[in-house]
Amino acid sequence: MPDTMLMMLVLVVVAALVFDYINGFHDTANAIATCVSTRALSVRNAIIMAAVLNFAGALVSTKVAKTIGKGIVDGSEVTQMVVLAGVLGAIVWNLVTWYYGLPSSSSHAIIGGLVGAVIAHSGASVLHWAGLKKIVLSLVLSPILGVIIGFIFMMLTFRIFRNFAPFSLNKRFRQLQVLSAAVMAFSHGTADAQKSMGVITMALLSYGAISTFEVPLWVTMSCAIAMALGTAAGGWRIIKTVGKDFVKLQPVHGFCVETASAGVILGASSFGMPVSTTHVITSTILGVGLSKRMSAVNWNVAFRILWAWVLTIPASAAVAYVTYMVLTPFLGQ
Repeated sequence: MPDTMLMMLVLVVVAALVFDYINGFHDTANAIATCVSTRALSVRNAIIMAAVLNFAGALVSTKVAKTIGKGIVDGSEVTQMVVLAGVLGAIVWNLVTWYYGLPSSSSHAIIGGLVGAVIAHSGASVLHWAGLKKIVLSLVLSPILGVIIGFIFMMLTFRIFRNFAPFSLNKRFRQLQVLSAAVMAFSHGTADAQKSMGVITMALLSYGAISTFEVPLWVTMSCAIAMALGTAAGGWRIIKTVGKDFVKLQPVHGFCVETASAGVILGASSFGMPVSTTHVITSTILGVGLSKRMSAVNWNVAFRILWAWVLTIPASAAVAYVTYMVLTPFLGQ
């Protein structure tokens, strides 16, 4: 029995790190799509920069990890199988959306996966609805803030620099955009790597390896490295959707998108709120596009992205539910 429990713990840790790796290349677009599309950086240099700063951001705090790990369900209801099935549900959905080039939320996927697995194990009554409400509310409000702040920031920037010639303005902002992309990559690390930290710490607590929900240093380092390696692998399919197909951007637009997005994400992370970097930057691009004109937005792409957002939590929950039911007879609860 102890050997089986240890094997399950190892499987959970490996699956969580694989999720972090996939999150890295799936969400690389969040940090670098705009600077690649405006040619402020080459794809290679942008990915290297994003990988390094994702790693650095992941080391800053564990507040989001604690929200994920303790806000969904009591630790007594979490088994290794629940965590494993939840992570696998998120991985499957991330791979599906990556294949189709859709910038869906890894945050939504891991939350949906955990919810589906918990329901399969104990039913919906054991869920922390207050904690889930906080998590879902932050995930819903953050893209709304992204649209509003992106729109306002873009309008203010144009007003301040309205006397500059377009070529001169974009030349100056191409350099500034490298800095804003760096801040965005750092903020992505502060938010997204912590989801896997929370998942692994849940598994360690369930196993009895730790007595309180405190993220061990080796977990923080492992998740940071996994995300950095995934980021280094790139994710051109989603970079193309976000940076080229959705709204045509110039360096001044890219700067506003990245700066506004990073502000929303860093603000939320400081309060331990697990926002979706995908939703924030995509909605900020929408806000910037709307500041130009309605027709600047590719609404076909926008609706494809919206459907991916709507389906993420129920789809990943369904996959996790089925995964739990399929694996339990072989691996136990």
